[in-house]
Order: sequence, then structure tokens, then C-alpha cells
Amino acid sequence: MNRIFLISLIFFSLNSNAQVIPAQTEYNPHELFAPLTYPIGDNGYRTALGEPGPHYWQNKVDYQIRVKLDESNKSLTGSVIFNYKNNSPQFLSYLWIQLDQNLFNKESRGQMRMPATNRSRYGDANSNFIGGYTIKSVQIITPKSSIDVNYLIDDTRMQIRLQNPIANNGGSISIKIEYSFTIPNYGADRCGIQNTQNGDIYTIAQWYPRLCVYDDIRGWNTDPYLGPSEFYLEYGDFDYYITVPSNHIVVASGELINPNEVLTTAQIERLNTAAKSNKTIIIRNEDDLKKSLGTTNVKEKTWHYKMKNARDISWASSKAFIWDAACIDLPSGKKSLAMSVYPVESKSKEAWGRSTEYIKGSIENYSKRWFEYPYPVAINVASNVSGMEYPGIVFCSMNSSGQELFDVTDHEFGHTWFPMIVGSNERLYGWMDEGFNTFINSLADDDFNNGEYKNSPPNGHDVSYSLFNPNAESIFNTPDAMRERNIGNCLYFKPAFALNILRSYVLGENRFDYAFKYYIQQWAYKHPTPWDFFNTMNNAAGEDLGWFWKAWFINNYSLDQSIISVNNDVSDGGPLVIIANLQPMAMPVTIHYTTISGKKGNIKLPIEIWNNTNQFVVKIPSGEAIKEVIIDEEKVLPDINYDNNTWQRK
Repeated sequence: MNRIFLISLIFFSLNSNAQVIPAQTEYNPHELFAPLTYPIGDNGYRTALGEPGPHYWQNKVDYQIRVKLDESNKSLTGSVIFNYKNNSPQFLSYLWIQLDQNLFNKESRGQMRMPATNRSRYGDANSNFIGGYTIKSVQIITPKSSIDVNYLIDDTRMQIRLQNPIANNGGSISIKIEYSFTIPNYGADRCGIQNTQNGDIYTIAQWYPRLCVYDDIRGWNTDPYLGPSEFYLEYGDFDYYITVPSNHIVVASGELINPNEVLTTAQIERLNTAAKSNKTIIIRNEDDLKKSLGTTNVKEKTWHYKMKNARDISWASSKAFIWDAACIDLPSGKKSLAMSVYPVESKSKEAWGRSTEYIKGSIENYSKRWFEYPYPVAINVASNVSGMEYPGIVFCSMNSSGQELFDVTDHEFGHTWFPMIVGSNERLYGWMDEGFNTFINSLADDDFNNGEYKNSPPNGHDVSYSLFNPNAESIFNTPDAMRERNIGNCLYFKPAFALNILRSYVLGENRFDYAFKYYIQQWAYKHPTPWDFFNTMNNAAGEDLGWFWKAWFINNYSLDQSIISVNNDVSDGGPLVIIANLQPMAMPVTIHYTTISGKKGNIKLPIEIWNNTNQFVVKIPSGEAIKEVIIDEEKVLPDINYDNNTWQRK
């Protein structure tokens, strides 16, 4: 460096610092803007661009399932055959299976971790209910034989120990498990039994042993199911049969293969009409329901469904269903079918009579904005579950109506994109599905029916306490490790609010939408990590957002932008305003000013003003004195102290 230039630089620095009035601050620019080192770089499996690498691999599991619903004792009995393909570079000497119904065993970790008082909604070990799987047999299936295998059950996991390892790079194995379990009346708000005046509604989920994910990040993902954290699952094809009482209607993930065996001629004709109709068509009305409640000669029916390239399946069964449907028009020209099933108590036009309309609007909107809906049906089931999502089917409260029903329907079907299409690890990173989904929901509110349920953006100052209060936690914690009262903020609201800020205030809609859509496209039906998301957004938006991820996602930083002083001397071209950043988070600054003659103006300052200082001097290009200066006049940002955001001339 030139010596004269260096001396000039030192003199300029001293002179500049002399103009700044010291302010107490907790902000450290070196900490916030130090390079964020991602633990997962370009290793062939995943790239520094945030994309799957040339050697990315993912295991696959196809399921064949047969189960029977016994209403007399409210149980399921059946068998599952899973055909597991090992695409990894490693030989696998054992498999790990998820047994989520074991949560409802009184001695499960999920039940034992709950305190004696103020128990959570994820189950109640004090009730008389005794749940969990009964495993009858576990066998390796070959074309010539069935061989019992050595297995161990520990809480909500089963380890299958193999005599011969599964070969790498495409080796496979078929395992058959025979099992049964009693259906919980209220299964951790994910499944259950809803009583209605015409019979019970069974919403069935986590209803078959499922493979744990084996990936390139952690190997086997065997975290126990405790209730708050949701799921991490492999993709595959499903072929399944459900036997129920003959007067039941079964709706399920995927395509109904045998409609002629289980539906009436009239129901089939109405479904064909609905498949071409943008208006809701009744498939099974109240009169049909009453007729079905009588005795019949056939005691049982078996419904056959198939689902392609999905991570899970779920279903519902009841004799109490009213059933309606309408066509979903997708951007490619393909069609899907929106369907709702609900009891007579919920049929009001202000309630479940609009459910199918809500489904259609949500799925058409998200398909247009982000990625096309991939399933043949989209079903909403009225139940005692307040809101839970599965591929092609969701469960919502039968008591919801109006905007509440729209919001929960839109939210649960928004989960089609996160995590059904983009298959992140919900057990560890709940914000990658709940937060991302809540974010896209906030845009859908504006879009539906010309803004019928449009919500005003939240006032940043009003929400700042909930985001940054002393009891708040980082959203990077696993859901199981969060205080239950913080789950709504940490998993849903805060990441959604952050992404809205990133979209509207930092990057702009064009750059953000391109990068976010690119992330969905790259990771559809794959398993991204948070670092893949961060890298994708950085690269596709062309911005090092390490400071943003640190402040909003990794740490629990708060924001306080402040006006320190104003020098109204205009002899050097304009008044000078000294602003400061007083908390560990930093954000771009928007200054609104009014001159003494009433002229108004705005100045938008980039994030880089804070990358080496906690204070900054701004020249107001007014040519005259100013009477008012406000930082973030519209209260977009969650500033914890707006009292220091305004200066007025005395």
C-alpha cells in the first residue's frame, strides 16, 4: 500500500470517528459479518451451489400393505412388505424401522418425558389407553421362502439385524412385518377417532412400520418419535388394501384402483362429473348416507389404492361421510381432483361446504407460483385433528368454519410443497417445513378469491417482543428440544416472517422468488439440509446472506436501529444524521425525512453500512434543514425500540 495513501487513510479514519457520538451497543460487526462456514461443502453428494451433486444418492423403499379396520375394538391388523433398495456406497448390515404408534405406550420416551402437570397435546399416559404396536412376525421375503429375522424394538424404533449385508449401489431386500395396534382416540393431533351423530370418523396415520432414512449426512436417522418433532421419510411407491365395514367410505392418498367394487354407479358418475367441474359436485349426500346406515348383505369391502413417488400415505374411513369434489386445473394442463369428506354437523356453506373450493384455490395457486401439484387427488377430512398433513390428504377440525377453515386447509395443503415434495428432515429442522409453509401461506391469503381472506402484514414493532423476548429460542433447535410454548413462534411465525423480510425488504420479489423456486426444483423428492437451502439462496440470488442466516435462523439476535443525532447545518450540501445499530442483528436502513418546507424523501441504505461499524453518518440531500427524520416509518422491521427511531426538530 502506498505510504502517503496509508497516512491519508489513518487521518480520514480519525477525523471520521471524531464526528460520531459514542452510543452503548451490543452490536459486533465482526461477529455478524465474519464468513459463515457451512459444514457441508462441495463433496460430490452436495455442491457449494446448494444443489444435489453428481454423486448424490438416496435410498428407495416401496410398500405393499394390507390392513383391516375392526370397529368393535377400534384396532388395525395387517401386514406390510417393504422392498428396500440401497443406493448408498456402503453395505448395510442392519435396518432401522420407525414404529411411531409406540409413542402411545405408557412407557414410551415421549410419554415419560411429559411432566406430571401441564401435560402437552402429544399424548396422555395418565389415561386408560394402552397403545403401541404388537409385532407378530418379521421375515425376509424371497421368491422361494420366508425367513424369520433377528430384530430388536427400542421405544419407537426397530432394528432388523441381517445375517447378510445389503449390497451397496443398488442392492435390495424385502421384509414382511405382521402387526396390529389399537387406534388412539386422540393420537397426538395427527390421527384419531371423531364421534359424530351418524358414526365415528377414523383418521389413520403413522399406521404401518416405516423405514428410517439412511443418508449421506448422518447415516441412519433414528431419533425417537416424541410427539412435537414430525417426520423424515424415504420416497417410494405404495400399493395398499384397506378392509372396512361395507357402509364405510374410505378416502386415501393416491388413486382408487377398484371403484367398481366399492362405489355405487351413481357415485362413480358423480366423480366423473366432478373431475371436469370447477364447481363443487356432491358425490354422497345426506340421503345417501342415511340409506347406507341400514343393514347390508355384504359385511366388508376392501378398498385398493396406489400412490407413486411419495414419502408416506394416510387414509380416513367412516359411514358418516358426506362427500363432495371438484376439478383442480394445473399449469401443465393436467387435472387433479379436490375432495372433502365431513359429517352432517359440518355441512354448512359457511363451513365444510366450502372446503373443496378452498382446496382447489390453494393447490392451483401454489402450483402456479412454485411447483406443480403431483398427486391425483387432494382430500380434506373433517376430524378431531386440528390440522395435519400427509401426501394427497389432510385432516382438519370438523368444527372449523369461515376463514379459520380456509387458513387451516391452505396451511395443511401447503405442506405438499414442504415437506412432501421437498423432503427435509422435520425431526431435526421443523422450521424447514412449518416455517417455509407458513411463508407461502402468507402469499396465498392475498391470492384466494380476490383477497377474500387477505391479511394486513404484521406490524414489525408489534411482533418484535414475540420474536425476541427473553424466553425466545433459536429456530435452529429441534422441535423436541424447544419449550412447547415457543414452537408456534420458532417453527412457524419467525422463519415465515424472516423470509417475508428477505423477499420484500432485502432481495426484492424477483430475486427471492427465482431463488426460492429454484430451491424447490433442485430438491424435489430429495433430502436437503439447512446448508443446502442457504447455499441455494446465496447463489441463485447472487448475495452472501450469511449475516441474515446467522441473525434470523442460527442465533436469536434482536434488532434496534436508532437515530443518535442530527446536524441541521446545510453548508456542506445537506444535514447530517448519525444512526446506530444497538443490537446484534443488523438490517438495511430506510430513512424517511421531512424538510422545514414540508418536502418529503426516502433514503434506502444497504446492509454494508454496518459491516465494520455500529454507527453511520448519513447526508440528507435536501439543501435545507429538516424538521423530522424517521427510521422505518412503515414499521416493516421488528425493531424492539421504535421510540429511538424518530428525531424531530425542536
